[in-house]
This record gives sequence, structure tokens and C-alpha cells, in this order.
Amino acid sequence: MTSENISQAYSVYPDLPLTVTETGPADGRPVLVLHGGGGPFTVAGIAQHLAANGARVLTPVHPGWDSNPRPDWLTGIDDLALAYLHLLQDLDLKDVLVIGSSMGGWIAAEMAVRDVEQERVSGVVLINSAGVYVDSEPIADFFALDPRAAAELTWHDPDRFYVDPATVPAEQLAARQANMATMRVLAGEPNMHDPKLLRRLGRVRQPALVVWGESDGLFTAAYGAAYASAFGDGRFELVPKAGHLPQLEQPEVTFRLIDEHLDRTA
Repeated sequence: MTSENISQAYSVYPDLPLTVTETGPADGRPVLVLHGGGGPFTVAGIAQHLAANGARVLTPVHPGWDSNPRPDWLTGIDDLALAYLHLLQDLDLKDVLVIGSSMGGWIAAEMAVRDVEQERVSGVVLINSAGVYVDSEPIADFFALDPRAAAELTWHDPDRFYVDPATVPAEQLAARQANMATMRVLAGEPNMHDPKLLRRLGRVRQPALVVWGESDGLFTAAYGAAYASAFGDGRFELVPKAGHLPQLEQPEVTFRLIDEHLDRTA
């Protein structure tokens, strides 16, 4: 039994190495935790919490983030969804709970759609996820926002979390800009959705928990409710006093909801 962080590189394809940090006991329930555009730190607390409670947690860094290589052919969320399903297959992992935040939730949903026999994925948790189109709830054009406007739409308490780019070291700022460039390629600018995904979710039989910060200005709570209702077995939970990243603004509530879903899908 160990809770140490162990980072490894897995090659699901010859030209696609995946950097994955594994935390928690090797014999624990496998959980795949997928970050969004903000990078791995946005889901680190989820991974630490689950590992401390006995789960075997795998947290990859998406290709193109934090200087990880992205092959030219990897241009969509569907590519990542298949790559992570192949990772689970290569590791022979079953009964996997897949948790995704923002763009990571979109990847999780696409994984569930493709795991038609429920061979690997036994449940998903989507946290303020991108990925679908809802007529009445337009998605904010994140790429057109200046940093302050982005903070206002992202956080319930923007003054607490806003970071002035002028105070960020040049190396970190360049890394953030590179991450955003990758997100433009993978998620599509400005759409941030797959127009076919919503109708496909009805075929997903794995239980889906959709957790939503009620103050999210990028993807509204009504958007999240529509997302949840599209699943064959979906449940929607609203988190008060939280925006697009409730795991950072309201971690206790978010972790409790994840724990309950982990038990439900075991």
C-alpha cells in the first residue's frame, strides 16, 4: 500500500507517450482523473483525496500541456478519449470511475460513449464540463476574453483567484499560452463542443454524476442540467458558492459528491 506519486510514461501509440501520475494503493478501485484547460493542478486535490481514501488514481497530463509532446494527428477530443480507453486496455483496468473537469469532463463523456460494452468504464463524474451544445444556453467564447473577464466568468469569488498576468514570470506565462494554444486545437475555437454528443449520451448506461458550480459564467447551470438529463442514467448536483472549478472553491462538497458516486458505481 502506498500513497506516493509515481509518474510513468505509457505509449498507447508509437508516437504518443502519455505521462501519467499514479497515486494510492495498487489494489484500490481504479479512478482516472482528467484535467481541463487549466492543467493538472486543477484536479490535483481530487486525486490526493481519492488516493488517501484507498483509490488507485491515475492522473495523466494531456498531450500538449506542460511541454508534453502532441503529435500532429491528435487534433480532437475524440483522439484523447480513444487514447485513454486504450491506456485502460493496456493496463487491463476495469471498473474504472472516470472523473473529468471542464474539457476533461468532455473527454470522460466521449469515453463513456465509446465504451459501449462497459468493459472498462463503470461510471463517470463530469465537473462543469464542456462538450455538448444546448440551444438555449450559449457557451461563452473563452478565447476572446481578457484575463479579468475570464476570471469574472470562471470564479464565484474572482477577487480571490484572479492573477494579474503582469505578475506571472515569463516562463510560466509562456507555458500557459502554449496550453491555451493546444486547447484551441483540441476543443475548437470558439465552439468547445461536439454537436453530435448530446444525442449520443442517451446510449450511455454507466451512471453519470454531473457536478456544477452554480456561479459558472462559461457554462451555465441550466447547460449542466441539460447535460445530465441527456445521459441514460444521469444525476445533476449543483454546488453553491462555486464557479467553473468547484473542486477548488468548494472542495469539501465536491469531494463528498464524488465519494458517493464512487460507492454507487462500485
